[in-house]
Amino acid sequence: MTAVIELDSITKTYHLGEIEVPVLKGINLSIPEGSYTAITGVSGSGKSTLMNILGCLDTPTSGSYRLAGRRVDGLSDSDLSVVRNKDIGFIYQTFNLLNRKSVFENVALPLYYSAGAYIDKKSVFDLIARVGLSDRTAHKPSELSGGQRQRVAIARALINKPAIILADEPTGNLDSGTTGEIMAIFDELNREGKTILIITHEEDIARHCGRTVHLSDGVISGDTAKENTRRRRKK
Repeated sequence: MTAVIELDSITKTYHLGEIEVPVLKGINLSIPEGSYTAITGVSGSGKSTLMNILGCLDTPTSGSYRLAGRRVDGLSDSDLSVVRNKDIGFIYQTFNLLNRKSVFENVALPLYYSAGAYIDKKSVFDLIARVGLSDRTAHKPSELSGGQRQRVAIARALINKPAIILADEPTGNLDSGTTGEIMAIFDELNREGKTILIITHEEDIARHCGRTVHLSDGVISGDTAKENTRRRRKK
């Protein structure tokens, strides 16, 4: 399988005055295209820092990062902004929707930031329907439940057909029933061939994934894959 993410000896050190604080200490990680991976770890393990690097929200101190075959560590801020918009679909625990914009406008937002992008309204409507919100297209986030807001975030993450879906604690603000509904969407997306990477501290969420990478004190302390987890793409 082709690797969509390749991390080679990634380190991240923060400086507090004259004090160096190493957070990531040589991460080597390959994420195959079409895989379904959870990154777990307790608070302070380095998983948030790793997520920021994977999402091109931060840069490593050393090491190399290839995303979809392109080396992205060392890119300029403007180039990283393009990568974040085109190659990564973000889904956050707090949804990160624009409260004054409708469901349609929130889902279409990444298209407005794509240079020369044509706003394909049909694609936007199709994705809104895909997450079961066709009757909420004109609603504002304040008029939606938490689960519905997360569905909007999922549709928005998919609109630019990114190389990976990066979800940070995507069910952290949801009840158990709604959590099951959201994870069912992720499961279905992965069966269709989407590469999904979930940052989570919840074992129940990690169990949905075919592979679990565990971080501890800035290093990978565990990397386990379920048997027979190769998912078929729908034809």
